[in-house]
Amino acid sequence: MPRRPPAVARVLERVTKTAREHEMFAPGDLVLVSCSGGPDSVCLLYSLWHLRRLLKIRLVVFHFDHKLRPDAAKDALYVRRLAERLKLPFHLREADDAPLKGGSVEAWAREARQAAAWDVAEDVGAVAMAEGHTLDDQAETVLMAAIKGSGVFGLMGIWPTQGPDLARRVQPLIDVTREDVEAFCRALGLRPRTDPTNADTNFLRNAIRATAIPAIERATRREIRRPLARLADEIRPIALEQLTKPRSLSGEAPGERLEARGRRGEWFSMSLGILDHRSALDSKVFIRGWLKRMRLPVSREAIDAILDLANGRPGRSRDLPGGLKAIREKEYVRVSRSSPES
Repeated sequence: MPRRPPAVARVLERVTKTAREHEMFAPGDLVLVSCSGGPDSVCLLYSLWHLRRLLKIRLVVFHFDHKLRPDAAKDALYVRRLAERLKLPFHLREADDAPLKGGSVEAWAREARQAAAWDVAEDVGAVAMAEGHTLDDQAETVLMAAIKGSGVFGLMGIWPTQGPDLARRVQPLIDVTREDVEAFCRALGLRPRTDPTNADTNFLRNAIRATAIPAIERATRREIRRPLARLADEIRPIALEQLTKPRSLSGEAPGERLEARGRRGEWFSMSLGILDHRSALDSKVFIRGWLKRMRLPVSREAIDAILDLANGRPGRSRDLPGGLKAIREKEYVRVSRSSPES
């Protein structure tokens, strides 16, 4: 094997360390690699391709067309050609709606892309969804959370590994800087696509990236991206302990189980506290995993119904596929094989 350029070896070494430290992959895993065609995701794709034998993983390439730019289809074509060059399966999904007027385009794009990735992962049997967030993205996320006053849970930043064992989200580049990403692409002669919206400082993240962080570094004469990323790493276990701490629900003593089932499987309950501080998509991912753990039928209809009940008032109920019924109690959603009253 020819000796790899230092820029490539540096990234591969970091990705290997991160993947092992956070137990991102197990031997034989099928990994869905989200690739937009930009530098970060192209670096992610080629990194995992180079490491696929070492990590003993199989790869599938995924691209989502948000249809927000006239030339967006060129990004999809570029990623398709990368997949063909690497002899990897390619899956394309396109947005079938648009951001609501006055709503956050960034939030809509993120939710739509992640939901599509989740669907593709389920279709192909992928157990992990790899995304291309870098150390710079982590620093920007932490600073953005501080500016918005998001509290301790916002300061946890981007989780290196998140979600249930099925279709978990992983960030192999989370300890790789953007400079290293660009050097990696140059060393391999790759020419990633450029998204012009990344230069629009009307978006808060872009303003932080292009203006705020450079200004702070000039004013303080010190590099702040690594310290910000390290802050997230230090806060995460503290916040996680609070998030998962047993709480008193419906007057019961601390230490109660947040999930329960009837002796003969007549009913199954899920504490609403489990969904605290989760986004809508992460809540859906958790509910899906909960249904599988309880060995209940998994369907989009059931997931949406349970999330709707969780966000509503007590006393409401919904019929689920498979002859099941779900009811919103004060602190739980209970799923029964017959009516909850019986």
